[in-house]
Amino acid sequence: MDIITHKMIDKELCGRPLLIDDNYSKVEMKTSQRMAVDVTGLVHGGFIFGLADYSAMIAVNHPNVVLGAAEVKFLKPVKSGDVLVAEARAGEKEGKRQSVAVVVKNGDTEVFKGMFICFTLDKHVLIN
Repeated sequence: MDIITHKMIDKELCGRPLLIDDNYSKVEMKTSQRMAVDVTGLVHGGFIFGLADYSAMIAVNHPNVVLGAAEVKFLKPVKSGDVLVAEARAGEKEGKRQSVAVVVKNGDTEVFKGMFICFTLDKHVLIN
């Protein structure tokens, strides 16, 4: 299945798709020192959120999908060099609204989970 959204995203910062299917995606991201907040290598949560968000967007896979809301939990710290895998499963669509459950793992350990509310718009959000 072809990805038809977020085509210009920086895959080093938001992950590389491993698998995409109807209402499902799996995305991998190798964290780097660039993402660290201090000398211990602790990765800033924004990069983990970005991975999860990208996974949600391509699970919906609509050219005009946008994030409307998210309820998330950061469960474990991530260190630079860790390889994270996000899996997203989109639920039933209600009009333009669709919820997407995302889990991010470092190996077998869940480090993040969330529910993303996505909207599929008739036209791009920046086009009047």
